[in-house]
Amino acid sequence: MDDEPIARAILREELESFDDVEIVGEAENGAIALDSIHEKHPDLVLLDLQMPAMGGFEVVQNLRNGTHIPVIVVVTAYDKYALQAFEAGAIDYLLKPVSGERLAEAVERVRRFTGREAAERLTRLQEMAGQPAIPQARRIVGKIGEEYVLLGADEILAFQAEGDIVWIITAKKKCRATQTLKVLEQRLKNTSFRRVHRNALVNVDHVRKMSALSSQRWLITLANDQGFVASKRQGRKVRQLLHG
Repeated sequence: MDDEPIARAILREELESFDDVEIVGEAENGAIALDSIHEKHPDLVLLDLQMPAMGGFEVVQNLRNGTHIPVIVVVTAYDKYALQAFEAGAIDYLLKPVSGERLAEAVERVRRFTGREAAERLTRLQEMAGQPAIPQARRIVGKIGEEYVLLGADEILAFQAEGDIVWIITAKKKCRATQTLKVLEQRLKNTSFRRVHRNALVNVDHVRKMSALSSQRWLITLANDQGFVASKRQGRKVRQLLHG
């Protein structure tokens, strides 16, 4: 369900490559999408959040929670709304332009969901859709293999970039972030996260100790004993927070 003909054509072409996927309909706006869902009872709905006549969240809010509940996968060009929808109950989210590989991951994820799980997710999405405003998300989405995990900001010790990959570090696991370090820093502005290096954000609530390596560098050690080297300027900022 997407108001862009080219976007629908690309998705349709990719979906047609799956032997066990049958396309029962498509819609150019939210009102048509809602009628089509009620009439054709699809198992999976790829739903754009920004559509004329009725947006994706309005479509979700007006779905009848009856015997056949579709699995919702959000499709959008805006990662902020995609992440919030995923956190609220969407089975998965796809950012435009959607690649064939990423679509295949979403379809495989949908296959593993039961009707009961889909109904529970839909209820959560409907609750979110009924809110007057979408709140700023404080939960972080990570990925381990093909699975997505939701992490509270307070349980994250640090984010560490290695080339194009950003790792989320917790006390018990390490997973890949779905956003860049710059975006994560902006999302976590005014929280306990601070940039200590161009490749690292640390949660000062999990800093165990700080040691001066030289007149220009500090070693910041986290609760999991992992260390990050910070410049004198960045280290001073962290130390001020710890003593504040």
